[in-house]
This record gives sequence, structure tokens and C-alpha cells, in this order.
Amino acid sequence: MSDDWKLRLERMKRDLVISGDPVAWVSEADAVQASLRYPSLAVRGALFGVAVQRKADGVWRMVTPLQDGMPQISRAGLNSKLWFRAKDDTDDPGVRRELLAAVAVLEREAVDEVEVLDERYRIVRGDELARSGPDGLEPPRPTDVEPLERYWDDRQPADSPDVGFVLDPFRERGLMSEALRLGLRSFEYAGKRYPAAVREDSRRAVVRHPEIALMPVTFGVVERTGDTWRPEGALMPTPHDARWFLYDALVRIWPLLHKYGETKRERYARIAEKYRAAGRADELKVDDRLFRICRVERIVRFGPDGPEKPRPSDVDDYGPMKMHPSMDAMTGEVHHGE
Repeated sequence: MSDDWKLRLERMKRDLVISGDPVAWVSEADAVQASLRYPSLAVRGALFGVAVQRKADGVWRMVTPLQDGMPQISRAGLNSKLWFRAKDDTDDPGVRRELLAAVAVLEREAVDEVEVLDERYRIVRGDELARSGPDGLEPPRPTDVEPLERYWDDRQPADSPDVGFVLDPFRERGLMSEALRLGLRSFEYAGKRYPAAVREDSRRAVVRHPEIALMPVTFGVVERTGDTWRPEGALMPTPHDARWFLYDALVRIWPLLHKYGETKRERYARIAEKYRAAGRADELKVDDRLFRICRVERIVRFGPDGPEKPRPSDVDDYGPMKMHPSMDAMTGEVHHGE
């Protein structure tokens, strides 16, 4: 690695001092404290989403959140996006025909890229990471953004920060974030817990996609199981969204899913209400179970041709399939049952 990273960090440090921005200073101080309290990085696995590059500007933007557990889930999401675009967003038979041709490819093949209407859609692979320390995974930081209104009953979730997000390894960011990005350029899967094919793909990715694009920070619920923390549910855009998920799981989802008896259902409901009353609690003990709101970092590797696609060792539980009825390219008529 050349010394360009040292020059970049020095320039960012100089700019931070010159700007005198108090908000930036507080955020940097918060990040420094977090790196001291939670010095290690725990790898939580691969995530997938859809990005698009338009010929007009050549920039890669996320189309769907980077949160899918398998590449095929993202391919199915792209399939649906293009099908509904053909159905609802155009009256031009030529445009509709091109969109449906891309849909047909996604129905037959596990492709990671399709070009349609001067746009290049790609299935993008990322890695999910969390900081860890002696007491476990890092909770939200004081400077992490919270919604102005914290809902509990009628859910008004924050929009995903991923949709429309520009994937750019070199965008300006905070000093500590840039240090993290630079440090992760050599990151690869290691150790016997990973199969040989996974380790080899990871080593190859460091060479072929050497740069790192940082995604917006997300938050999730984790449960302590022995010496490990197990994720519960999807990633959320704000700490409060993750708190709401834990509250809703205690009151509604888990009692229904696991068929709790009346006594246990009522006990969980009481615990949930106390958790709600606490407002911004990031840890909760339920019987002998310990839950925490966890701060999650995500990265996407970048090479000369853009963001990394799924690796050969990334596994799908199912393949491509027809997801929507046939559509007449000329008229837009949908033929249900076909």
C-alpha cells in the first residue's frame, strides 16, 4: 500500500481543524471513544442489494437496501422492480418490451447484472460488521441520529438511507470513518470457521476490489447466546426503529410465533411496557435472555468496474423463477394465470 492513505488522513485532519465545526468535533470524539471501548470488529456475514449505473453520469446508486441474506433475494427484487416499471411507468411499447426482456432473463438465469434502457443494474455484495469489546457488541452512540417523533403503536418507520445512496469509496467523510475505511481495504475472511472456498474468494476480492465504500450505519436487535450475539430480525435505519422492533416482538410477534401461554404472554407484555417507558434503553433482560440494540457497519468492495458482485462461494437456497403474470409488451395487458 502506498503512502497516499497517510496524506489523505492528514488532509482530513487539517480540514477538520480549519472548519471548527462543533458537530463534527463531537462526532469525531464519539467515534474515538467507541474505538477505545469496542476495539475489535466482529464479522456478521454477507449482505446483498441492487445498484444501478446510468450512462448519464456513470455513478453507482443503490436501488434497494443492502440487507438481503442471499443474492437470489436481490435478483427477485430486481425482477419485481422491472416488471412493475413495465406495468405502471410507461405507455411506450418499445420501453415495455425492453423491460420485459430483462425480466425474462431474471426468470431463467441467476445473473448478477442486466442492462436495460441505458441503465446497468447489478447485484451488489457487502459485508456486515459490528464493533465489539469486553462487554459485547457496540450499542448506538450518543451522536447517532434519532427520529424527531418516536412512535411505538402506529409504526412510522424511517425511510431506508440506502435507497438512492451513492456508492463512492472516495466521498468525504469523518476522520475516524476514513481511518476505518482505509483499514478495511486489506480485510479478508480468515480462520477455520470459514470454508476454504470462502477464504479463497475473500483473498481474491482484496486484489480485484481493493477499495471500500462505507454504507450508512444501521441498527439491529441481538440476543446473547453463550459467548456470542445472535441477530434477531432485520437491520433498521435508526436506533429507535430497532427498539420498536424489540418492543413489537415482545408484545406481538414472538407470542404469536412461539404460541406462548397466557402467563408468559402477559409477563412479556409487562416487560415490554417498562422497556417502552424507558425511552432510549439499548439493553433488556427478559427472564434469562439478554437483548441489546447493536450498531452495525456495512461495507461494499469496489474495483475498476464498480461494486463487487456476489462471489462463487455465496450460497442461494433457491434459484430463479417466474414471479409475475405474463404481460403483453404492446398493450401492457396482464394475463393472469399465465
